[in-house]
Amino acid sequence: MKASKLIVALLSVGLVSIASSAQAQALTGTLKKIKDTGTITLGVRDSSIPFSYIDDKQNYIGYSIDLCLKAADAVQKQLGLAKLNVKMVPVTSATRIPLITNGTVDLSCDSATNNIERQKQVAFAPTMFVTSNRILAKKSANVKSLADLKGKTVVSTSGTSNLKQLTILNGERNLGMNILAAKDHAEAFLMVETGRATAFVMDDILLSSLAASSRNPNDYFIAPEALSVEPYGIIERKDDPDFKKVVDAALAHVYQSGEVNAIYAKWFLKPVPPKGVNLNVPMSPALKAALAKPTDSGDPAAYAVEPAAQKESNKQK
Repeated sequence: MKASKLIVALLSVGLVSIASSAQAQALTGTLKKIKDTGTITLGVRDSSIPFSYIDDKQNYIGYSIDLCLKAADAVQKQLGLAKLNVKMVPVTSATRIPLITNGTVDLSCDSATNNIERQKQVAFAPTMFVTSNRILAKKSANVKSLADLKGKTVVSTSGTSNLKQLTILNGERNLGMNILAAKDHAEAFLMVETGRATAFVMDDILLSSLAASSRNPNDYFIAPEALSVEPYGIIERKDDPDFKKVVDAALAHVYQSGEVNAIYAKWFLKPVPPKGVNLNVPMSPALKAALAKPTDSGDPAAYAVEPAAQKESNKQK
């Protein structure tokens, strides 16, 4: 009896060992990399306020980073790690996708537009913000629309969809603009501030934050003309479904549980470091809809919100 019990016990241990080994072998891609190293690497930005930027203590902070940390917690739990080291690596609009695809960065936590073209190279987590591509200029320049920039010097940030769109519109509308590519958002804004460019074309939320944080916020005007709709998402590696599943599920829970409301308020409705500027940007109807039904669609049409009056009319039909 004792011998048979010993055999059963040994078999049980063996089966557990085999199951554990099989589970370990089942890990692939980013999850395996994180499990093996005990580290998740986040791509972060220097001046994408309030999404991902450096504060006065040289710490990386922001709305996107807070959401990425929620995803990191979920990854840690999924892998059963007692501790997970979070490493932050600076990226730019031009380097973030290459650093994701070559494995240097696991998630890019900044202000990246999710579009069909980029989805050929990388994947995106469910949309976390919806903005529009607009024009910032000094009020003295009297710029109301893109047509007012004909023959003028205009800047956008290198590696962004905004720069590409601006270049296309310049040709399509025969505007003859001199288009400059800045290394980051801060440099682009400085070009307008110092008169080296008449306008800066970028996502309106980033333009608002840069103007609000500047020395003379009242000097600047953001034109009402929306050149495009820009859904933001955290960048993931393409063709890595197991990792994407964990990250996407974690963020969907944050969105649908309402936990995102406090995170959003922290960065868009309250004073933010380092200057204590309150952007006072309420959640848009498009963003509310995207958070209620999480989506990683790169099609701008997916973020169109039916006007309330029209919606009520359709209900009555």
